Amino acid sequence: MRWRGRRQSENIEDRRGSRVGRGVVGGGIGTVALVLLAMYFGVDPSVVLRGVGDQGGPVTDEPYTESELEAEWRGQIAVTLAETEDSWGAIFRELGGEYRAPTLVLFSGAVESACGYAEAAVGPFYCSADERAFIDLGFFQELQARLGAGGDFPRSYVLAHEVGHHVQHLLGISGRVHELRQRVSEPEGNQLSVRLELQADCFAGLWAHHAGRVADILEPGDIEEALDAASAIGDDTLQRNAGRAVVPDSFTHGSSAQRQRWFRRGYDSGKFENCDSFKEADL
Repeated sequence: MRWRGRRQSENIEDRRGSRVGRGVVGGGIGTVALVLLAMYFGVDPSVVLRGVGDQGGPVTDEPYTESELEAEWRGQIAVTLAETEDSWGAIFRELGGEYRAPTLVLFSGAVESACGYAEAAVGPFYCSADERAFIDLGFFQELQARLGAGGDFPRSYVLAHEVGHHVQHLLGISGRVHELRQRVSEPEGNQLSVRLELQADCFAGLWAHHAGRVADILEPGDIEEALDAASAIGDDTLQRNAGRAVVPDSFTHGSSAQRQRWFRRGYDSGKFENCDSFKEADL
């Protein structure tokens, strides 16, 4: 990805020097496992953590010195965020609306959001209550070492997916889905969650299409890297890697093939209307 020397977004809040004390713990290891399964590249963490009882304690600020590698990752995602602002601003104008950019929060270890307390183990997430995406840069090491998603473009894919959830929030899609999930069975609710996640993948592909055509930031192999990352975090792949049986009714994000397909759909078409995963009978 050709990101060096390009505009970096100013909508970044660096909380890596903040330390959130652990408060009342009600979830335990079972909750952490649930979060890990449900939250890779996930949406609003309150869907998982609501009612669990985990509360953050006092916040203290300490000096934070980033490594050279972290500085590089921060620079790349700052450029990626700027590119999403440009791309989605243009798309919203074409749709007759106005795009309101999210804020990206960088944290280390744990963080307080309007959706509650979250540890780095949940992975990157988006909280609609404060319109912020949260990323611990250490996740990018996990992405490569544990999930096998190499190269630099998966980092941009991660952020573009979270921005996709912000787009869903602005359009009222995620709110309607969360309300509907309260009225249906668990398998039906999981299917709604899958459709929400696949649409966010499609939106990430749509961003890559526009960024590649307009900003010329893509290099050969970038899309293949994104597809590899999409495959690595499919529900079926995560369940197999955890030594569990593959149970499609339990999927909340989509299979590896589905995640690849919907990212590719957004990228190949470059059309917003092609990302309506809620109208498709066959995902």
